[in-house]
This record gives sequence, C-alpha cells and structure tokens, in this order.
Amino acid sequence: MVPSSRLVARIDFLGTGNAFSPPGRMHALALLDGSVLVDAPPTALVQLRRADISPANLKHLMITHWHADHIFGFPFILLERKYISDPESENVLGVHLRPSGRELLSDLCRTGFPGSLDDALEDGVVWSESETGELAGTDWSFERFPVSHTPETDPHGYEFVHSSGFRLLHCGDSGPCEGIEQRAPNADVVLLEMGIPDFVDSPNHHTPSDAITFAQRHPHALVLVTHNFASATGAEVGFRMPDMPDSIIQLEDGDCLNIGDDGELSLQRNS
Repeated sequence: MVPSSRLVARIDFLGTGNAFSPPGRMHALALLDGSVLVDAPPTALVQLRRADISPANLKHLMITHWHADHIFGFPFILLERKYISDPESENVLGVHLRPSGRELLSDLCRTGFPGSLDDALEDGVVWSESETGELAGTDWSFERFPVSHTPETDPHGYEFVHSSGFRLLHCGDSGPCEGIEQRAPNADVVLLEMGIPDFVDSPNHHTPSDAITFAQRHPHALVLVTHNFASATGAEVGFRMPDMPDSIIQLEDGDCLNIGDDGELSLQRNS
C-alpha cells in the first residue's frame, strides 16, 4: 500500500507476456481501478478471475490494435457478461477503438459464437471512436495516439490522466516512435512493451537496449516493462530475463501499482 498518502488509483497488470506467452506469463493486460481494461487477449477471462474481477464490473475497454493477442478475448467477455455475471444487462460496456473496429469485433463475435451475441453487440456495448474523452463512471480521461507497429493493425497507445493529475502513458504494442517521445516528458509512469530480444531487428517492438535508452532520455518517469519476450522470474525454460538498470522494472503477472493522492507510487509485487 501507499504508506504516507491516501490511495486514489490502482493499476493491475494481469498479464505481462508477448504474443507467444513466455513461460510464467500470460498475454499483456492492464486494468485501471478494476473497471478500465486495456485490450482483450484470448485468456482475458482467466486473467480477470485470477484477480477476482467480475467482467460485469468492467465499464470501459480500450483497444490498442487488431492483433489476436489483443482482441480475441472480446467475444468471451461479452458471452460471460450475457450469460453469467450480468444476465439482466444492467451494465453497458464502453468500447473505445479506431474506425472499422466495430465491424471487426462484431464479425469476430459472430464467427466465434454465431447467433449468440447479436443482442449483446447492440444493447450491451456503447461503441466510441473518439480520440479523446472522459471515461464515464471513472476518474480517468484519455487521449489515443498512433504508434509504430504492424501498420495493418492500426496501432495506437493511450495517455491516461487521473483526476488527481497522475499520468500513465500506455504505449500499446510499439517500437520507438515520435508519439511516445512527445508524451513521455509529461508522464509519471510509462508502460513500455519489450517484445523482442536485442538480436531481433524490428522497428515494431522495443528491445532491452531500446528500453534502457528510453529510460535514460526520460529519467523523471517510472518505466515499467510489459509485453515481455522473456520468461517470468523463476522459469527454467525460454528466454532468460535480461539484466536491466534499477530505473526499469520488468513486471510480472499479478503485480499492481498503487497511486497516492500526493503522487506517491508503490509497486506491489505478486510474490
């Protein structure tokens, strides 16, 4: 807990792995105050249950891009809400995404569960393509911005601002880019993906060396690494977790960040 200030916000990291789910890691997934989910990976329901979060409590879903490890859990979330946690349709889910996203996610639902989710797609979801706005029912607002990833996936990150003034820069799934650099100076915390090791050449992901130089350019911000290519601590197979300076924290599944009303940060490790 935050020892000397009142807790005003919490960010849970329900998964910290890349698309290949390295040993000990599920797909990258962040949850703000138990109600704002960033992306919907295939195992989203499992990850929510491990954190004792009911899908019915989700108020908003923020989509970063169209890769399967970020959206294929969407039909399962709707299905669970319809038949288990919210059968009376008392809660509406705000889904924030880029143009063409409504059609894409609706087709995904109809492919996965033909005839089962048509009413949920119409009545259980409020679709929004706004690039900025307040997240109703929460203390958060957002601005979406383009990042560097596979162009066909329309990749974006999110700058989240809490009513207390705390700023989280969620970089989505991205390599180094101007959109991140422009916003990093104002961020208190930067959630940075690190999807590939240094020997892989790709402009669409951060490597450990990229993360280190980023932290050196922005020493004021707490840099948290997710979408990690390496196995979790203690795993005996897969890529070994790279050595990083103290200014960078490689998250593990189940970690959470507590934010105090005076801006004090406390990372609670799941160990």
